[in-house]
Amino acid sequence: MPELADLPEFLAVVRAGGFRDAARVTGKSASGLSEAVRRLETRLGVRLLNRTTRSVAPTEAGRRLIERLGPALTQVEDALDVINTFRDRTAGTLRLNVPVSAARLVLPKIVPDFLAAFPDIRLEVICEDSFVDVLAEGCDAGIRYDERLEQDMIAVPIGPREQRMAAAASPAYLDRAGRPEHPRDLLTHRCILGRFRGGALTTPWEFEKDGEIVKVEAGGPLVTSTGGGMDLAVEAAIGGVGILGLFEEWLRPALSDGRLEPVLEDWWQSFSGPFLYYPGRKNLPAPLRAFVDFAKGVRW
Repeated sequence: MPELADLPEFLAVVRAGGFRDAARVTGKSASGLSEAVRRLETRLGVRLLNRTTRSVAPTEAGRRLIERLGPALTQVEDALDVINTFRDRTAGTLRLNVPVSAARLVLPKIVPDFLAAFPDIRLEVICEDSFVDVLAEGCDAGIRYDERLEQDMIAVPIGPREQRMAAAASPAYLDRAGRPEHPRDLLTHRCILGRFRGGALTTPWEFEKDGEIVKVEAGGPLVTSTGGGMDLAVEAAIGGVGILGLFEEWLRPALSDGRLEPVLEDWWQSFSGPFLYYPGRKNLPAPLRAFVDFAKGVRW
């Protein structure tokens, strides 16, 4: 409705009682206001103002329009004031789409202090390991690893900048089945695997040492879904089911207290840490801008 752009000018002229006074109030030219009212009258097909050299007064049609227009524009102004609060203070909802590994290994070091610093922000975290279109899913940003990032997104590092994939098993299992000395020894061991949402298994396992990379098609008696199912995988490894490959940080508690024993530790492969990604740099929602700036300041 193109006439909507001219309605505030019409109302300003009526309230001020003339084009010149309205121009002083609005900061616009009298001729520009006159043209806006004329344009509005042409589109509506009815005269809205009676003009003389001494005064300007609304016609009956103009008065009827004002009666309805004033409250409506007040509601519009109130709505814009609500938007201004989002610009002037850091408040609102921030929705993040993250893999379970990030929810477990990255966000706990950020979220408590972030929410304490910004009490007017409501954080929603959606955990899923498959790569998704964060905007289509109604999220403001996501966390993924570099090989999973969309090329048109802005990406900033978040979390540890280097991680390792570890292998571990219970001491009881290794006492029973033997301790591998080379990655290829895993071919004779019972291994615990994960399955991605798309159906692919977390195999082959990849190891690296002194520039040599070895890939092993691991197999075994248990497969769990990646993400949430990996807690079961860890407990199964602790219970002696077999050898598990997973993020070193995820296994660290069980490694530290001896429930799990490292397997082929000098072959564990390092990889770059995750990234927070989001569309565009301009006019970021205040909660997202606050989270980006806060996450950059966390030391790992």
